[in-house]
Amino acid sequence: MSTMKFCRECNNILYPREDRNEKILLYACRNCEHQEVAENNCVYRNEIQHAAGERTQVLQDVASDPTLPRTKAVRCAVCNHGEAVFFQATARGEEGMTLFFVCCNPNCGHRWRD
Repeated sequence: MSTMKFCRECNNILYPREDRNEKILLYACRNCEHQEVAENNCVYRNEIQHAAGERTQVLQDVASDPTLPRTKAVRCAVCNHGEAVFFQATARGEEGMTLFFVCCNPNCGHRWRD
């Protein structure tokens, strides 16, 4: 993780700057002419961590989303309800898109994929 860098000459913040001729990342002071080569090419990294409950809630809410397509061509294996919402997404650890279904029965919410 990168940290804030400060100028050795005037103690102002150093900002990332690209040297296009040398194709390297520099940290440069906007106050004086000081600049230094970056040790790491990562300027900023934003890691979002979700709790398992957050992901589950998102999938349960899709059944009530009026913008998602619905089908009556499938039946829920758990409650035998005849309507489901479907959408495409990438499945974990798999390449390509997968078709996901969520049962529209508010008491069920069963999820499966095709």
